[in-house]
Amino acid sequence: MQSSTKTPTAGGRAAPAPWALVSVLAANMLVDALEVSANLVALPAVGAGLGLPVPQLQWIVSGFAAGFGGLLLLGGRLVEHLGRRRVYLAALLVFAAASLAGALTDSAALLTATRVVKGFCVALTAPTGLAIITSAVPEGPARRRAVSLYSFFGAAGFCSGLLLAGLLTAAGWRWTLAFPAPVALLLLAAGARLVPRDAPGTRAPRGPGWHATAGGLGLTGAVLLLVYGLSHLAGPGREPARAAAAFAGAVPLGALFVAAERRSPRPLVPPVLLRHAPLLRSALGAAALNGSYVGFLLVATLHLAGSGRSPWQTALAFLPAAAPLALSALHSARIAVRLGPARAVAAGAVLAPLGYALYPRAPGADPGPAGLLPATACVGAAFVLAFTALHLQATGSVPAGLQAAAGGLYQTFVQVGAALTAAPVAALYTVGRGPALWLVTAVGAAGACVALGGLAHRGRPRARARP
Repeated sequence: MQSSTKTPTAGGRAAPAPWALVSVLAANMLVDALEVSANLVALPAVGAGLGLPVPQLQWIVSGFAAGFGGLLLLGGRLVEHLGRRRVYLAALLVFAAASLAGALTDSAALLTATRVVKGFCVALTAPTGLAIITSAVPEGPARRRAVSLYSFFGAAGFCSGLLLAGLLTAAGWRWTLAFPAPVALLLLAAGARLVPRDAPGTRAPRGPGWHATAGGLGLTGAVLLLVYGLSHLAGPGREPARAAAAFAGAVPLGALFVAAERRSPRPLVPPVLLRHAPLLRSALGAAALNGSYVGFLLVATLHLAGSGRSPWQTALAFLPAAAPLALSALHSARIAVRLGPARAVAAGAVLAPLGYALYPRAPGADPGPAGLLPATACVGAAFVLAFTALHLQATGSVPAGLQAAAGGLYQTFVQVGAALTAAPVAALYTVGRGPALWLVTAVGAAGACVALGGLAHRGRPRARARP
C-alpha cells in the first residue's frame, strides 16, 4: 500500500499522511485482538502460578468480554461527549496501566478487575479507531482500503496472539500479560501526534446523562453477576446458594437497564432496532458462534496443558482454527456477498458445531495433531464463512442513521455471548471434558438453528427499520 503525501492544513502546515494514521489505528486493533488469544494460551500457566481453579481462572476470559460487551453502548456516549481523540488516547493509557497491574498482581480479584477494565478500554478504542479512519480518509477506494486494512489487522491479531503467547508464556506468564503495556504506550505516543483533533461543534454539549450511565452500569453489573452465578453451578466448586444469589442480584440490575432505556429521551438502543428481525437473528447467531468458539478454545487449552503440551504446542494446535480467518480477512466480505450472507451464515453455523462434535471426548484421548485437525479445520472454516456475513446480515437493511447503534448492539451480543458461555464451560470442565464439550456443541447448535431460521426467512419481504 502506497503512503499518501502530506496535504496542507488551513494554517499552511503539512498534515500527517493519512496512511500513517491508519497504520497506527490498525496496529491498535491488532493489539486488541491478540489480547484475547494470548491470554487463552497463557491460562494454564496463570492458573498454576496463582493457584487458581478452572472456574476462577475463566474470569480472565469472561471478565474481558463482560467489560467489552457490557460497557460498549455507554462508551459510545462518552465518545460523543468527550471527543474521539481524547477518549482514544485516554483508553490507551488506561489499557497500558491495567496490563501492568494484571501482570504484577498475585490477587485473583485484582487480575479480574484489570480484565474488565481492559475490555472497556477496547470497547472505546476499537469503534473509535474505525470512526477516526472514516472521518480522516476520503470516501472511495482509499477509505475502502483503509477499512480493509483495519479489519485485516483485527483478524491477524488473533493469530499473532497465539504465536506470541506461545513464546512469551514459555518465559513466564507475566510477560504475556505485560506485553501489551509498552505496545500501547508506543501507540499512545504515535496517536498523540497523528490522531486529529475533533472539529469544533462535533462533541455533544452534555455528558451521557444519568439514564445512559445507569443503564450501561446496570447492564455490565448484570452480566458480571450472571457470569459469577454460572461459574458456581457445577463441579467441585458448585455452590447453589451463591449462584442463586448472583442470579437474583442480576434481575434488578437488568431491570435498571430496561427502565433507564424506557425513560431516556435518547436510549442507548433505539427501540426500533429491537423489532428488527434480521439484526436480532444475526446478533443471537454471532453470540452463539463467538461464545461456542471461545468455550471450545478454553476446553482445548486446558486439555492440551493437562496432556503435557507446552504453550507453544498449544498455539500451533490452534492455528487451523484461527489462521483461515486471518488469511481470508481481506476477501471475507466478497465471499459473503458471492454466497449471499444468509447462505454463508448458515453454512458456517452448521460447520462450527460439527467441529466441536469432532473434538476427542474419550477420557484418555491424546489431543495430537490427527485428533485435533478435523475439529479445528471445521471451526476455522465456520468463521471464514459466517463471521463477516453475520455482520453484513445484521446491518445490511438498517438505515444509515441507525448503523452505528446497530453495530454497537451487535457487538454487545457478540461479547456477552463469550462471557456467558465461558463460565459454565469452565465449571463443567471440572466434572469432565465431555460435559464441557457437549455444552459448547449445544451453544453452537443453537446458533445454527437461528442461522437456518434466517435462511428460511430470506425470501420473505421485510420492512426496513425507520430511524
